[in-house]
Amino acid sequence: MRKTALAVLLIGVAACARPTPIERAQQLVRLHREPEATALLRGHLGAHPDDVPARRLLVRVLAFAGDLEGAKREAEEIARRRPDDPTAWIEMGHAYELAHRFDEALAAYDTAASTAPASPLGPREGGMRAARWGEAEVAAPRLEEAIRRGASDAETFHVLGLVRLNLREYDAAKAAYERGLAADPKSSENVLGLATVAVARGDAQEALAAYDTLARMKPRHAAAQLGRAWALAKLGRRADAERALDRAAELGAAPANVAKMRAGLRAGDL
Repeated sequence: MRKTALAVLLIGVAACARPTPIERAQQLVRLHREPEATALLRGHLGAHPDDVPARRLLVRVLAFAGDLEGAKREAEEIARRRPDDPTAWIEMGHAYELAHRFDEALAAYDTAASTAPASPLGPREGGMRAARWGEAEVAAPRLEEAIRRGASDAETFHVLGLVRLNLREYDAAKAAYERGLAADPKSSENVLGLATVAVARGDAQEALAAYDTLARMKPRHAAAQLGRAWALAKLGRRADAERALDRAAELGAAPANVAKMRAGLRAGDL
């Protein structure tokens, strides 16, 4: 009985615990009360100037509110206090992106990369963001540099694969996707990447192997069945291709896509 009472008391204390300044500021931003969030964070930083997470949040809040100069001053303050920490310039890159100033954003990510020359964070962020902007030639060397510095996560390899695919560098794309899959054998995005490379090369056998793997990983993924149908048709296995289209339709594939592929299959155009 006493243990139960103590547990209830502890739960009550936890429930009544005051949120941290960062949590309160985040709540204010969610309520679109950015000036109050800014004032709260500045007050907190006046008493705790070395709270880098709070200052990083202030950079974001100021950028979101359109105060890029204020955001830059706070990023510079982080850099002054932690000269080897790339996160200040990564935050500033995000700030410039919010203002659609992409050249300055990329420059900030590159500054992050040079500030911490052993860290993958700066080149990875620059490469990932450039890929998102559709700048494959800009993204590729930054992602490669991040990997050289030790980035080894499946997402980095997947984005590098996509970048190389967009540059029609199929061998390099395949190698990146394979490394991504080695980093995380459950990474279905990298399996899909391998399938896409095979389709781009017209290699139906390799495409089928990848789509079969994807279908096993994601049994309710209609697109995997559409991919299987394409590969099976190319291999002359038309009955199997029809069954794959039936399965794609069952899983919710767009009827127009299924109908188009079925018509092509029956006309011998696939």
